[in-house]
Amino acid sequence: MTTTTGVTPQAGAGGATSLLEVRNLRVTYGTGPTAVPAVRGVDLTVESGSKLGIAGESGCGKSTLALALLRLLPPAAKLSGQILLDGEDVLTMKWGRLRAVRWAGASIVFQGAMHSLNAVHRIGDQIAEPLLLHGRATPGAARSRAAELLEQVGLSAARADAYPHELSGGQRQRVMIAMALACDPRLIVADEPTTALDVMIQAQILRLIEHLVAEQNISLLMISHDLAVLADTCDRLAVMYAGRIVEEGPARGVYDAAEHPYGRALSAAFPRIGDLASRRAPRGLPGDPPDPAALPSGCTFHPRCPVALDSCAHDDQELRDVGPGRRAACLRAGTPIAVGTAGPTEPMSGTAGPTGAVEPSS
Repeated sequence: MTTTTGVTPQAGAGGATSLLEVRNLRVTYGTGPTAVPAVRGVDLTVESGSKLGIAGESGCGKSTLALALLRLLPPAAKLSGQILLDGEDVLTMKWGRLRAVRWAGASIVFQGAMHSLNAVHRIGDQIAEPLLLHGRATPGAARSRAAELLEQVGLSAARADAYPHELSGGQRQRVMIAMALACDPRLIVADEPTTALDVMIQAQILRLIEHLVAEQNISLLMISHDLAVLADTCDRLAVMYAGRIVEEGPARGVYDAAEHPYGRALSAAFPRIGDLASRRAPRGLPGDPPDPAALPSGCTFHPRCPVALDSCAHDDQELRDVGPGRRAACLRAGTPIAVGTAGPTEPMSGTAGPTGAVEPSS
């Protein structure tokens, strides 16, 4: 994709060029005193050829963030900040330019393939549609390209004549990936691409995405609630809670030793192969993410945090450096936390303070 604004793409860590750079992105639904903040000042970078994962529970703002990247949100959503794609701000693009960027500059694999595919059109026609809309092929050539893409994602070219209901869930998800690849984008945003699939098909789809991204040198931003999936697929990982990034760093490092208590809770929520204790008693996190319309004061995670201090109830935390390539928004980050044998979310030893938070022993 060609930059038309004269903005030079920024260099990331190690001199790599930032393909996508999100700066202080805020998304609210509605206006005035009833406005609901869904994304609250997110900053993130996806370098060319890299894979970034975003993790968090349902309701933390992941899908809103994904849709905001290409301005796919409804009119009720108000956006501010910057979304720089190859140095060009998506939020200030005119409609014609934005239409040209979608599919060709960046594309999205949605989590519900059956809801994204048109039930009354053959899948070959739906894969060919972006090629025709962007003037990249004649109808005949677009049809041939659709057949090639189907084979590329592990389906027979003959399936081009099938309707969505004639395919399995895994096959429909492969069709969505083929559509996302049709116009040779530089960035693919995968929003929970395997959520509705069984574990065997999920593994196949993840390996397919990983292979295609590596083979075609495409950048990937993958969204999931499963840290294990992201740690196995992505280079870096960002943990999102209540509309904000609360931790980011190398994917395996965040998964194995998260600095933020929420990251540790997400990691411990799934049993690990070879870890008998976690298989017998996977640890979760009580409660639910806060309602965006009624966020608690201070650190939004403190009502659920097993190691919260009294000050967390009124002092919010910003992301800060806590190690090489690591950032976290927590007072505890960068300091040792006593961990018991039950798992990485074990509270620090101490007594409960007046707010019910755990205070360290003297």
